Amino acid sequence: MRADNISQLIGNTDLLKLESLSKLTGSDIYIKCEYQNPGGSIKDRAAIQMVLDAIKKGELKPGMTIVEGTAGNTGIGLALVAKALGYGIKVVMPKGQTIEKERMIGLHGGDLHLVPPCPFKDPNHFYHTARRMAEENEQFWWANQFENLSNYRAHYLKTGPEIWQQTEQGIDVLVSVCGTGGTIAGTSDYLKQQNQDIQVWLIDPDGSGIYSYLKDSEYRSSGGSFTEGIGIMRTVDNFRKAKIDYAVNLPDKDLVAIAHFLAHNDGIVLGSSSALNVAGAIRAAATSGPGKTIVTFACDVGERSFSKLYNQKFLQEKGFPVENESVAALFKRYRTQAMDGVVTV
Repeated sequence: MRADNISQLIGNTDLLKLESLSKLTGSDIYIKCEYQNPGGSIKDRAAIQMVLDAIKKGELKPGMTIVEGTAGNTGIGLALVAKALGYGIKVVMPKGQTIEKERMIGLHGGDLHLVPPCPFKDPNHFYHTARRMAEENEQFWWANQFENLSNYRAHYLKTGPEIWQQTEQGIDVLVSVCGTGGTIAGTSDYLKQQNQDIQVWLIDPDGSGIYSYLKDSEYRSSGGSFTEGIGIMRTVDNFRKAKIDYAVNLPDKDLVAIAHFLAHNDGIVLGSSSALNVAGAIRAAATSGPGKTIVTFACDVGERSFSKLYNQKFLQEKGFPVENESVAALFKRYRTQAMDGVVTV
């Protein structure tokens, strides 16, 4: 396409079949290539929608500065959009995210403020820090991606329709992790309106409380995950609009096995959240049986996970074995588990 500025290149990403995993599972497994967005992640979609909606409402005026708290990718997307449209940008991010994300925010002209990682109830949490910054300066506009329903709208208006068209109305299963909830909410809501029988699977990592919430109506978590930007311990407005059928918790060792398998066998380098999505797609295939069309998201460019997911020293320090479980063994384990551990919502 032809564009007048880089923000107009957001969306209309390709759908890629994972041939090796499709052959293994007997279902067609596809990834939506969100790393094709100019900022390198699916969060570009939320960024442009939030900004355009705020401009239309008169909340974001010329000369103002956008402020947001983020684990990284939304900050990159907002920095890109802000510079393309002529706004300032301040990004608040917890320390400990991959160095690649910090660098990309700076390269796109973002003013990065790093804060210590802490629980949400702590007033120094990156979310509260960004909110305070906006409240204290009338020239700042807070994007508030967790509660801002423009996040949901981005995927209801664009991502869902793209998948519906690309699968020729043949999608059977949608699989997604959840951070702010915007992606799974907007996409699932649109697709369910087209065909109520489409299954929606939510995949939750260790350290997140969404799985527990959907199971027992209470946020609890155990362990932790090195994934970034996914999982949450509270209900937010975007997530409330999600149409979910099944939820399952998967450990980091599964996404590590998937990521390294696809890199070595298919030439596809995924980030950690994308690899968890693909693990979830295999889990859904093992439970639902063969012959399905399953779609999930390659959320961002894989090199943003290099310093963790593809760093053998980091993995060994975290206790991951040098030799990963084979994907065939992983699929066999999932088939044996069947519906064990799967929450029906």
